[in-house]
Amino acid sequence: MISELAVDSWGIMQQAAELARRGEAFAQATVVWRQGPSSSQQGARAIITADGELHGWIGGACAEPAVIREAREVIASGTARLLLLGSPDQFGYPPDSGETDVSGSRRLPDGMTFVPIACQSEGALEVYIEPVLPVPHLVIVGDSPMAGTLAELARAIGWQADLIAGRDFTTADAGDRSWVVVATQGKNDEAVLERAAEARPAYLGLVGSKRRGAAVLGYLADRGVDQQLLSRVRVPAGLDLGQTTHQEIAVSILAELVQLRASGALAAAPKKQQQQSFQDQGQADPGQDPAAQTDPVCGMTVDAAADRPSAEHQGRTYYFCSAHCRQAFTADPAAYAKRETRC
Repeated sequence: MISELAVDSWGIMQQAAELARRGEAFAQATVVWRQGPSSSQQGARAIITADGELHGWIGGACAEPAVIREAREVIASGTARLLLLGSPDQFGYPPDSGETDVSGSRRLPDGMTFVPIACQSEGALEVYIEPVLPVPHLVIVGDSPMAGTLAELARAIGWQADLIAGRDFTTADAGDRSWVVVATQGKNDEAVLERAAEARPAYLGLVGSKRRGAAVLGYLADRGVDQQLLSRVRVPAGLDLGQTTHQEIAVSILAELVQLRASGALAAAPKKQQQQSFQDQGQADPGQDPAAQTDPVCGMTVDAAADRPSAEHQGRTYYFCSAHCRQAFTADPAAYAKRETRC
């Protein structure tokens, strides 16, 4: 008989596969240990997107915000971690012993993070959170020997590489997570580069000399192409190696992409563009985290959201992880307002 947990896990895996197909980064969270009472089960899974959407079940109102917050940090850093949720004594150490960091928090081994849960539930969880980062999508436009060599090199290191002839390339062939190298080398460069720029890829490079690149960009500027898009074009594409063979040019382009990816520049570019777009329109960026507040009763970090339990005291609004903590606060607000609890 297939358990309900197994069915749920299968659904989560299907959602994860769909995110991976779309090239979206996400984190997978798995409950590896639990101590009752807890609403979660050992082996329960969830996936969390870079925007903070959670699919699946990992725990109740106290655990879920902490898992989402830590998962987004895992996606950003690309490094997995083990999250301990509960009270300090449930994990074998009192809060007033052992080494501490400058904030006074218990110092744990690298890769482990402790978040206190001191509300109604007396359960505890250990949740392993691992990043699932998309495979780079490289679009090479052109049919030269260099273009073919670059595609082969990219596939050899596990990237998705699409080799498309200039006449067949359209804006739909790339997206904001794609890396586009225009290697048409004099064959209708201007039209191809214009279509590539409209896709707003994370990287856009033109193979050619600086002189040729300046002529192409100048022509497109005269045509009215957005200067902000043109300013992002790298020309010549690749690291400057001087006079080289077509094989070495392919290596130099791949090396530049590896270097930019390792520095985080390629992952950051689309997000910055998106944030700038919202700012230009006078809107708040929906991907930004809500203002974080500390629950003065239990010390948990909570979102200062409109639907979050809250209370006023001496002109200040306090936010709580649950109605239970709010009730404790309102019974003696002066006492809790003086506390400087830190998770």
